[in-house]
Amino acid sequence: MSATDDLLVEAERLAAELEGTDPPTLLDVRWRLAGAPGRDDYLAGHLPGAVFVDLDTALCGAPGPAGRHPLPEPVALEAALRAAGVRAGHPVVVYDGGDGMSAARAWWTLRWAGHRPVRLLHGGYPAWTAAGLPVSTDQPAPRPGDVTVRPGALPVLDAAAAARLAAGDGVLIDVRAAPRYRGEHEPIDPVAGHIPGAVNLPAPEYVAEGRFPAAEALRDRFAAAGVAAEAPVGAYCGSGVTAAQAVFALHLAGRADAALYVGSWSNWVADPDRPVATDPTPDRSDA
Repeated sequence: MSATDDLLVEAERLAAELEGTDPPTLLDVRWRLAGAPGRDDYLAGHLPGAVFVDLDTALCGAPGPAGRHPLPEPVALEAALRAAGVRAGHPVVVYDGGDGMSAARAWWTLRWAGHRPVRLLHGGYPAWTAAGLPVSTDQPAPRPGDVTVRPGALPVLDAAAAARLAAGDGVLIDVRAAPRYRGEHEPIDPVAGHIPGAVNLPAPEYVAEGRFPAAEALRDRFAAAGVAAEAPVGAYCGSGVTAAQAVFALHLAGRADAALYVGSWSNWVADPDRPVATDPTPDRSDA
């Protein structure tokens, strides 16, 4: 099995797996930053057997100084995953509305919690329907799972570690749109700009409509942004959702050591003493 097979599953292959005697657990994690709740999409139609899991309330902690999508409490996460039928060591497939962001954050959260057999449906729900595969409006009542959450299986950055990485200990990637990085526009958080030393690589430059390019193309794109094979790498965004997608892409590129700054910009600007940069390119002359 390739590294990609361990991370992504195409719709047709998933459909075949669901016909087996012990199919993977399906988690529908559709989510929007603004607009109608993802549960509405789920109720309108979902993959047969899928259980809806809310990103905001089940996979993340309550918003606050730690960020808009901080780490969940392990006990609460374990309860949510068990209620969704997640079993110890049993494969899970997560999917979203097609952009791959909330699915990547769900993938990251389960992997961080120590549950390794989890893959992302490539292209999400639109890929499933485009393949002409069946959908359902039934709401299954899964048998409670027995997964145990063991935090720390994937690396996490706090603000201090992110600052060190950006200052020259490695490469810190800011995956927000360039105007937000440059401090020209900030639609969500109270302060505009970026972490000093971070490099900007907006998400659309390495993933398009939830579809990831081949590993070699990803390696080339990250290398062009300054990610060297021997240097530590981490990612952040506004609140740790899009950045989780960057970490997923880095895993596809062979960087399973990539770290996520979960609190991201929403945590960084919660402390007014932390520096903010608005330069278009990072000054790493002392790195």
